[in-house]
Amino acid sequence: MGKRIYKLKENISNTFELPKDIVLDVSKIIIIGTGQVTVENHKGIIEYSEEIIRINIGSSVMKLCGKNLSIKTILQEEITITGEITNIEF
Repeated sequence: MGKRIYKLKENISNTFELPKDIVLDVSKIIIIGTGQVTVENHKGIIEYSEEIIRINIGSSVMKLCGKNLSIKTILQEEITITGEITNIEF
């Protein structure tokens, strides 16, 4: 049943040209070079250190690895990570 609802929402998004990140309740990830990542519509931070940051993005967990990682901004629906990002895993 969940798969059919997802497909229906995806069809509605395509038909009315609505943003999928809002209609499907998925995260939007913006990567700027190797120094900044912004995640919109996140579900919270799981782990935080200068080398690893894990973020709940709803359907999975996003793991950022690197050096001198820090949270530049954190809001209820948006988080921006800066530092030397070397790897991103899902």
